[in-house]
Amino acid sequence: MPARIEPCLALLVDEPPKGSDWVFEVKLDGYRLAVHVEPGRVRVITRGGYDWTERFPTIADGARLLAVETAILDGEAVVLDEKGRSDFGMLQRALGRLPSPYEASAVIFYVFDLLYLDGRDLRGLPLRHRRRLLKPLVAGCEGAIRLSEEVEANGEEFLRIACAHGLEGIIAKHREKPYRSGRGDSWQKITCTRRDSFLIVGYEPSVVPGAIGSALLAARKGNELVYVGDCGTGWSRQEAVKRRAARRDRDKVAGGERQAEKRDLHRAGSGRGRRVSHLDRRREAAASVAQGHQGAGRRGADIRPLSRVNLTFPGEPQCC
Repeated sequence: MPARIEPCLALLVDEPPKGSDWVFEVKLDGYRLAVHVEPGRVRVITRGGYDWTERFPTIADGARLLAVETAILDGEAVVLDEKGRSDFGMLQRALGRLPSPYEASAVIFYVFDLLYLDGRDLRGLPLRHRRRLLKPLVAGCEGAIRLSEEVEANGEEFLRIACAHGLEGIIAKHREKPYRSGRGDSWQKITCTRRDSFLIVGYEPSVVPGAIGSALLAARKGNELVYVGDCGTGWSRQEAVKRRAARRDRDKVAGGERQAEKRDLHRAGSGRGRRVSHLDRRREAAASVAQGHQGAGRRGADIRPLSRVNLTFPGEPQCC
């Protein structure tokens, strides 16, 4: 049994594919996980290869109840809001990264693929065969592990309905293709949000001493940086202290050049009426901008204030 399998990643496209070979799922907003079931132990592995079994105890407990000797389940850990939509902020709070009324027991692992079962590597099989083997294991389960349902539908109509209900988007999968690690076109994602990259140009201190309240974002417009909004980071106080210490070390090395950068960056975040601090001009993060389905995000698009963003930082667990 493989110790770890690099996940198959969906390719971002503008429109849903057409044809009877494609099936669709709701795009979830959570942590991509692989659950490894072995004799005597269960491991919950993040997309980046970290063992987070202790952080997802209910998922591990649910996996121990499955009628398998060995298995690798591919899926997404989420927390659902009152309307049944996955919410990444609620998930972070349930995991204890932010103050929250949510418990770890609120986390649900939606399984959408089966990569290994009772001594057999299933990755070479078409998706429809893998799903046929997966369904008897988790179909009908209402606990921490549940089946991510497939939908046979017109992709454009399914996307329209998903966006109308405030969902992230949809995933399209070719039912005749094997499982391939890495990003390829046999899995495609179509989002209800624009996606782009922004520079983190500063931060607002938190009410918690030493912590960071929110990150300030700017976009390049010609040769200038234009402030576009702020968002929470999900950093713990300890993480914030580490990042600020690293910034101070870089400032000492950069000297006068860094001071000039600071003046430019403060202008990008000026006019807010709140105290801000320089963070790092060179730090870049992907942001999902909630402005309705307009296809994939484009650099150079009109700059407008962000109504809501989700940041994805390098080195941290990510969704598909």
